[in-house]
Amino acid sequence: MKKLTPIVSGLCAFTVVMSNPVFSQTEVKKSSFALEEVIVTAQKKAESLQDTPISITAFGEERLEIEGISNLGDIGSKVPSLTIEPFPINNATLRIFIRGIGIADVQVTQDPPVGIYVDGVYIARSTGTALDVAELQRIEVLRGPQGTLYGRNTTGGAINLITKRPTTDAFELKQKFTVGNRGLFTSKTSANIPLGDTLAAKVAYLTTQSDGFIENTGPGGDFGDKEVNGYRVDLRWDVTDSMSIDYAYDNSSFEYYNYMYQSINPAIQNKGQAEPIREFAVSESKHSEDRFSSMATARNFETSTTDIEGHSFILTKDFENVQFKYIGAYRELTDASYADLGGGLGSEEYRVDSHAYCGPSVMAETGSDCLPLVIPVISQEQFSHEFQLSGSLFSDSVDYIIGAYYFEEKATEDNSPLHHQFSSRLSDGIIPVPVLGEILGGALIGAGDVHLVNMLSQRYDIKNEAKAVFGQFTWTPDLLDKRLHLTFGARYSEDSRQALKNQTDQTYIELRSLGQAINTENLSALSPAFEQAGFLLPGDRSFDNVSGEKDFDDASFSFITEFDLTDDINLYGKFIQAYKSGGFNTRDPQRGSTGFAPGTPGKGDDTAVAAPDGNVYGFGFADGFDEERVASLEAGIKSELMDRRLRINANIFYSEYTDIQLNFILAGTVADTKVTNAGEAEMRGVETDITFLATENLMLMLNYAFLDAEVTKALDEFGNDLTDSFGFYSSPGQSYTAAADYTVGQYDWGQLAVNLSYNYMDQRRGGVRTANAKNTYIGEYGLVNGRISFSEIPVSKYGTLYIGLWGKNLADEEFEITAIDNLPHSDRTVIWGDPRAYGIDLIYQY
Repeated sequence: MKKLTPIVSGLCAFTVVMSNPVFSQTEVKKSSFALEEVIVTAQKKAESLQDTPISITAFGEERLEIEGISNLGDIGSKVPSLTIEPFPINNATLRIFIRGIGIADVQVTQDPPVGIYVDGVYIARSTGTALDVAELQRIEVLRGPQGTLYGRNTTGGAINLITKRPTTDAFELKQKFTVGNRGLFTSKTSANIPLGDTLAAKVAYLTTQSDGFIENTGPGGDFGDKEVNGYRVDLRWDVTDSMSIDYAYDNSSFEYYNYMYQSINPAIQNKGQAEPIREFAVSESKHSEDRFSSMATARNFETSTTDIEGHSFILTKDFENVQFKYIGAYRELTDASYADLGGGLGSEEYRVDSHAYCGPSVMAETGSDCLPLVIPVISQEQFSHEFQLSGSLFSDSVDYIIGAYYFEEKATEDNSPLHHQFSSRLSDGIIPVPVLGEILGGALIGAGDVHLVNMLSQRYDIKNEAKAVFGQFTWTPDLLDKRLHLTFGARYSEDSRQALKNQTDQTYIELRSLGQAINTENLSALSPAFEQAGFLLPGDRSFDNVSGEKDFDDASFSFITEFDLTDDINLYGKFIQAYKSGGFNTRDPQRGSTGFAPGTPGKGDDTAVAAPDGNVYGFGFADGFDEERVASLEAGIKSELMDRRLRINANIFYSEYTDIQLNFILAGTVADTKVTNAGEAEMRGVETDITFLATENLMLMLNYAFLDAEVTKALDEFGNDLTDSFGFYSSPGQSYTAAADYTVGQYDWGQLAVNLSYNYMDQRRGGVRTANAKNTYIGEYGLVNGRISFSEIPVSKYGTLYIGLWGKNLADEEFEITAIDNLPHSDRTVIWGDPRAYGIDLIYQY
């Protein structure tokens, strides 16, 4: 591993994670030969999974260990209807989709439609969510809209991460070491420390490092290498028998090297403004349908870093039939991500990176010899407050929860000062050399002398504010033996969003042998001649304090009917609404309706001007995009049969989206996108989770999802029908997980168990535009994973030992996890999923 601080193995520190038996603990009621009961908090109260009218998959602490789940990225292939993939230029940021709903681009001005919550605290930015998490007690994946209790930005679903809480019962110590191939080493240490009869603390420390699977034969770090260090401190104070206070502080640092995209198909489609360099870029890149073991960067491949810290404070007070809860949180994030999107041969003649650059164009633009290295930095801070009041009324016939929520966020994305974005020699025969010769007074120029250089500087500043009030009431009437339950929920939300964009974007034709450079903005009169040669000149791409401000409000409702057919079979049907707030697209190359006259440098209205792909869209950054809404119908069954040996939970759903937000890249550009409320979409599907305790020692599991999603209406700003041009980015038709747990035997020295699983994911489009899907599709794949566990091994009077031998992707299948088609050298470039991995876990508990 290059340039990462080596981690000394051993006991690094003590870890804290909390164990609250009421609200956060996966409680189980064991019988001699029956499935264990799972307690979840998906409806902000502790209840059995079987009594929760939500399509939900829950991973308890034991299941997390068996499945080898240590971060959010690990659950992506283990939950049908859920897909998780890294953002192309920031592998610490995850793009999360549930039922095909997610966000393809990750920006500080756009919110994901899948909400992430840690102990009830909303995490606004998905940057950093790839961080390993220590001592989780449970992960809950809620599929489908969650608009009433969870509010905005859950049109796809929500993911709850619940940590363990401190307890005053006894001192506890847990130490876990993991060693595996590709340099994997992890140490997780946690200690529960009673500080009295009413006060307890938990301290936790995590350190992990691993190497990637593709070597960088150029300068700098290897692709995929990473190191994570994090710690957490929890305090729990039982002030009285009816009042408790929980405080948590977490701090994580993540050093990593992004993966490099590998070209599958050399570029043959027109690349727009990059068309003059396409053929040369192809020749300076490596291409293969098989995964490379090595690629190369031209310049030093820099370390990327993510630093996160957060505070949370939870006050819980019980009254007679009423509980009051306050959740307050403050979090801040700093993320600096360096990416190289070059062709993998380490060519200095064709570069797509933000490293230093020297040339005549730099002198012409800045008066300096060289542009500096720039690593884009995102800085974000958020405050949130939530008040909840829950209880029962009318002799416990009505259960309710009401609350109020406030959220505020400020963030900056700083991609300045002016720096190199891409440069390349022009392809032979592509440039109108005689035209350039005339401009330079008849100078003789060879095609190899001419380069195209793009320089960029950007800064975005945002401020978001959200307010909401909500309530949910469940009435159990005194009829049908109280087997009928009727629920009504409502939420009213107000959102305010502000964004400011500054950008300098300059493209030069550079004649190195003459030491001269020509700004393409000065060649607008020659555009026709250049266009005949396939050279599309960029226009004015500058932004001078261009701002946007939009306000949104929404009222969402839910209606749920549940019927206990028997004590072990529950039927439910529900109607639920949700909304995702609008925002601004920082990658929009056009300013939009700024209020300034067209042609005003850096500020002028350019809605009537064609975008870089040649189309007139009629909107830009300042116009932003509006909210999207969803209304969903769902019917399901939660059942336990055969004396609770067989659990079958299944549901069917139908959802309609209006004003759906579609984010798509502009053809022929490296990073320009448009976001529009295109129209309407529908999706329907079936999901089922089956668990069968076949024998006392054998448990079989099958989780399956079928999804049919389509855009049913899409119009552009001028009313043209584009329905056939759009689809869902990541909506696999079928996905499933099949697993078996077998306890071989219980012996004097402990227990021996074996787990085997198979995870299947169907093909996905990988882009919202139909024209792109032929190159951005993500192929189907199936992964085989396994574990052999030796547990409950006594090593002292008080301690036990656990040993786990594990393997992931045992068949070593090559599969893609993301694909793009917009780089100058390639029509299809991919990032690969992890190849075969194996290792050993060693856990000591005291």
